[in-house]
Amino acid sequence: MPEIIFASRNKGKIQEVKDILVDTGLHIISLLDLNDHEDIIEDGLTFEENAVKKASHVFNKYKIPVIADDSGLVVNQLNGRPGVHSARYSGTNASDDQNNLKLIEELKYLPEPHPAYYVCSAVCYYGDNYLTAEGKENGIIILNPKGSNGFGYDPLFIPENYSVTMAELDPKEKNKISHRAKAFNELKKKISF
Repeated sequence: MPEIIFASRNKGKIQEVKDILVDTGLHIISLLDLNDHEDIIEDGLTFEENAVKKASHVFNKYKIPVIADDSGLVVNQLNGRPGVHSARYSGTNASDDQNNLKLIEELKYLPEPHPAYYVCSAVCYYGDNYLTAEGKENGIIILNPKGSNGFGYDPLFIPENYSVTMAELDPKEKNKISHRAKAFNELKKKISF
């Protein structure tokens, strides 16, 4: 079974990606499994730049294939914020709750609906070239969090054609429609070792 590192320490994201790639036969290990807590500065201007940076950094360190992603929320009324700063929107070590509160605060005086979309850029790197894929999920932001599944902005995000938030969806349902599922399912078609 080929071993591949997923360049993440986010437990929710790690589980989602393992579930999405379960049928590939890849043995996925995360930075948590490696007890690797080194910060990789995500200073790219795009999600893809950040994902590539993570993948190449981790590959150069361990010399085995790496998958990485960068993802976030883009809110139309906020000129694309939080965007590439989604995970640290309210500060460097911000919690999901702190980021959600800042988003609510910024949107509460703007007219509803609050259109937004999640985007995920996924990358695979094994020292030769970068394989990339992108996934997007449209929806709206609500100002009263609902649901306890998921992570990040999921309690505030209602995907298109749904009446519940991402955090109210069963994880299996979320993995069928999410931006991350779309990106990694596309990337899955390109990976071959």
